[in-house]
Amino acid sequence: MTSTAQAQQSGAGSAHPDHLGHVIFIAAAAAMGGFLFGYDSSVINGAVEAIRGRYDIGSAALAQVIAIALIGCAIGAATAGRIADRIGRIRCMQISAVLFTISAVGSALPFALWDLAFWRVVGGFAIGMASVIGPAYIAEVAPPAYRGRLGSFQQAAIVIGIAISQLVNWGLLNAAGGDQRGELMGLEAWQVMLGVMVIPAILYGLLSFAIPESPRFLISVGKRERAREILAEVEGEHGDLDARVNEIEHAMKSEHKSTFKDLLGGGFFFRPIVWVGIGLSVFQQFVGINVAFYYSSTLWQSVGVDPTDSFFYSFTTSIINIVGTVIAMIFVDRIGRKPLALIGSVGMVIGLGLEAWAFSFDLVDGKLPAAQGWTALIAAHIFVLFFALSWGVVVWVMLGEMFPNRIRAAALGVAASAQWIANWAITASFPSLADWNLSATYVIYTVFAALSIPFVLKFVKETKGKSLEEMG
Repeated sequence: MTSTAQAQQSGAGSAHPDHLGHVIFIAAAAAMGGFLFGYDSSVINGAVEAIRGRYDIGSAALAQVIAIALIGCAIGAATAGRIADRIGRIRCMQISAVLFTISAVGSALPFALWDLAFWRVVGGFAIGMASVIGPAYIAEVAPPAYRGRLGSFQQAAIVIGIAISQLVNWGLLNAAGGDQRGELMGLEAWQVMLGVMVIPAILYGLLSFAIPESPRFLISVGKRERAREILAEVEGEHGDLDARVNEIEHAMKSEHKSTFKDLLGGGFFFRPIVWVGIGLSVFQQFVGINVAFYYSSTLWQSVGVDPTDSFFYSFTTSIINIVGTVIAMIFVDRIGRKPLALIGSVGMVIGLGLEAWAFSFDLVDGKLPAAQGWTALIAAHIFVLFFALSWGVVVWVMLGEMFPNRIRAAALGVAASAQWIANWAITASFPSLADWNLSATYVIYTVFAALSIPFVLKFVKETKGKSLEEMG
């Protein structure tokens, strides 16, 4: 029997859970890993200048401390799948929550710079695991009729995590009199900012005890009856649950486990489609989006904005990020991935170009001239909006769709690794580049945004409305 026929027999394609609210809760709990991802990515924004002052370090060393978490992310993401296949998705989430909690405490109470860097790596490993396990778990648990909408919880959680961390940082900075190193609860304000991460980490761990294990994992370890119970819980009891269990088991046995060797071919080492995936990942990062989340408060302070106001502007940028993400979620299936990416690229060129122009002016009494200052602020929000409504969502959607079935897993792993490396390169280089020439730095980001337009036009194929099998 074909998988299509089995799905029809079991009712999987149209199954509606008896308790949709419970299914939403399960997906939201798993997406807490995305919230941690966004929160950790942005919370360091509030500590950058304090770390520089406390340890009396230059821009290059500072950048390594900020960016080193991404090394942990890459390792965590690379190993999460294998760990989850051995001990289960839920146990993987719990390990991530424990490591993140330990990292938050260690980061808040460092006794040396290397100590802080070490805890940043531990936290990075935890969110690297969570960033992989969350979407995979949601896809395996969600009823087919709701999979797309529930899967979008992960990206929504990331941008909400970014916004909440900026808001918390702003509130703590105000409580400390506008000084990142001001005393707060017996610690410096920046230490409290990092320590607050304990709260969402513990919540993530507690929620992991309230959701069921993935039916796919349970079937892989022979627990068919428990898998059947969970399928009844999330897909409804009206379909043929035994057929659903058999369908999943058959699919798992017939899957081709893609390897790195499957990606080789063509004139430049990898198959052309793999290079397109790498290109999408690299362009997504090389436009400098993470500068807006790791360094925005430092950036605004460098051109004369008051520290408290700089944190508020970082928060408003995060709100714009959420708005753009919602726009992308609404339109990605309506107008297509490729048109949305092109719209975003054009908007980013405009925003980044205006920022480069504004930062080219000399400071007057430590501040940008009023016209250039407002232009830079508005342009930064334009850039984040157009990124969020396009490349922020579209790249992850396309990477999940564009590769042929036989190489999908391995190709996605290579593309994701390229994204972490590109993220690290931008994050680690920005302080030194900004010290050299802030305007020229934004010109570089503008050039990459402009180059993404012919790249998409020439090499990227539309995947909207196509089945995964049509990808080759």
